[in-house]
Amino acid sequence: MKILKVLIAAALMALQGQVAMAGEVNAAVAANFTEPMQMIVAEFQKETGHTVKLSFGSSGKFYSQIKEGAPFDIFLAADVKNPKLLQKEGLAVEGSDFIYALGKLVLWSAQPGLVDDQGHVLRKGKYNKIAYADPKLAPYGLAARETLEDMNLWNVLQNKLVTGESIAQTYQFIASGNAEIGFIALSQVTKDGKVSEGSYWLVPAQLYNPIRQGAVLLSNAKDNAAAKALLAYLKSDKAKAVIRSFGYGLP
Repeated sequence: MKILKVLIAAALMALQGQVAMAGEVNAAVAANFTEPMQMIVAEFQKETGHTVKLSFGSSGKFYSQIKEGAPFDIFLAADVKNPKLLQKEGLAVEGSDFIYALGKLVLWSAQPGLVDDQGHVLRKGKYNKIAYADPKLAPYGLAARETLEDMNLWNVLQNKLVTGESIAQTYQFIASGNAEIGFIALSQVTKDGKVSEGSYWLVPAQLYNPIRQGAVLLSNAKDNAAAKALLAYLKSDKAKAVIRSFGYGLP
């Protein structure tokens, strides 16, 4: 009985120590990485006791918010440009940035059979609207524009384009049927390595500039151990397995 009490006391002390050391992280995360990040953070919180608050949106909007003083600790962008700019401007810790995922672009429809695996639907298909994210705010939107320009379709399709402010809103346009087809991140429709619904064309990588997704520690969190731990966790084998399962490439 005495031994049991000692063990319980030791366990309580360890738990109290973990709680005392637990920190908080306020993370700004590119919308395409919503589900993978939620899964990664759930495991991270379980293992460390740290608390993570997640905000999802377009990389361009987060960049502007951080410049205006938004209290984020880490930034997971859909590009490397914005993290680099924040470092140059003294708003992110120099040298803390790294690539956590390589994004892939797809042309997707919620309707099975509408999009063929060669993308011929863009030229021959009967559709009224095609959605893409704002190229000024969302790297996947820029990749969509580059794809259409490479295919000499950008000017041709102007009257059919519907613009979302983020890749998440773009997905909603297509999923709801407001646009029959559209360009989104492969990760948004991938579960366990497979596209889970609708029809799609995996856009060849040579049609757009690489989507290198960069993470960075923001200056106001330079002494935040929990924020540093979360960035380190993104490089772990567990996190990489989750990232890969959503169709991303790894650096």
